[in-house]
Amino acid sequence: MTDYLKEAQELFDYTQKLRRDFHQHPELGFQEFRTASIVARELQDLGLEVTTGVGKTGVVAMLEGQRPGPVVLLRFDMDALPIQEETGAEYASQNPGVMHACGHDGHTAIGLTVARLLHAHRKELCGAVKLVFQPAEEGLGGAESMVAAGVLQDPRPDFSLALHLWNEFPLGMISIAPGGVMAAADIFKIRINGRGGHGAIPHLAVDTILASSQVVASLQSIVARSVSPLESAVISVTSIHGGETFNIIPSQVELSGTIRTFDPQVREGVIRRFYEIVQGTAQSHGCQAEIDLQVITPAVINDPDLAAHVQRVASQVLPEHQIDRAYRTMGSEDMAFMMQDIPGCYFFIGSSNSARGLDAGHHQPRFDFDEQAMPQAAAVMTAAAVQLLAGERPMEGGGQ
Repeated sequence: MTDYLKEAQELFDYTQKLRRDFHQHPELGFQEFRTASIVARELQDLGLEVTTGVGKTGVVAMLEGQRPGPVVLLRFDMDALPIQEETGAEYASQNPGVMHACGHDGHTAIGLTVARLLHAHRKELCGAVKLVFQPAEEGLGGAESMVAAGVLQDPRPDFSLALHLWNEFPLGMISIAPGGVMAAADIFKIRINGRGGHGAIPHLAVDTILASSQVVASLQSIVARSVSPLESAVISVTSIHGGETFNIIPSQVELSGTIRTFDPQVREGVIRRFYEIVQGTAQSHGCQAEIDLQVITPAVINDPDLAAHVQRVASQVLPEHQIDRAYRTMGSEDMAFMMQDIPGCYFFIGSSNSARGLDAGHHQPRFDFDEQAMPQAAAVMTAAAVQLLAGERPMEGGGQ
């Protein structure tokens, strides 16, 4: 078997240079013009067929093997977050208020490294690899935009793979699980409307603050009492805005937050109770509730056979790594849109290193990761793709 880890480690300087450049010049979703231009240049330098502007700022490249075979889609996200960086790193963001606080700079660099590794072995490959560099993963609909633009057509992939550098796990650990691994995400905005008044004479007002407080408390009963203890769901109210001064009851309070679920039937039940509780609680206090609920992404569901395949590959490529076969998170990922119709596997590469202070959580101003995780990720992704192209796909449980 080809030693893809050794080859990826030999490309570490290339990977690191790209990652640090992306980190210094982060771009928000659908604004990844500089990042996309570098991605396109690197892929074109390999002689690949490259299409830019897919789903606004996405980049797609086709790498053809020498013999007929399946098509494997490999997806890497490119966008940054509206966060002011506080790492103090020499490669810290030069764009005030924007930083790569989730590892997408590493994902993009990994993707370009995978492209180089596959290109070096192109004469040995069957089928084709569709390299997809996606914009706007962070809740802005980047995957949906690329799907609408035809990324899953001409040619249509047979399999899909994606990964995430993951600071919840230390370097030396990898998680590959069958079934649901990331939750479906809905976001909501609630407006509680009442009648404003003076805080000293509350009986002449219709108190939106009191009603909103009861709504927040009552929503927690949904998970506690309307969802089976064997299922998973989260309802989080993450912002409340209402009132301007200490002695005036406001006429409106606005709440927002998120709902996370795995099972579609659980989601349906949670949302039904959500509407009942919000509207009923508001009415019981003499208020009216306006609800705006939007779907962000369905759940990421790993194909069991593909998860077993990637488990087997990871055990070969990274024999010293601990493999977690059961992890899942209530975090969400719009790769789910690409995996709805295409069998896929989404896996996590441990990237934190507490000894070096590289253990801050995702979406935090101090987020950074151990860059040694990048060649590990590139090696597993490359090997998994190559073996899929060669028809080496085990039945469920084959990775145990």
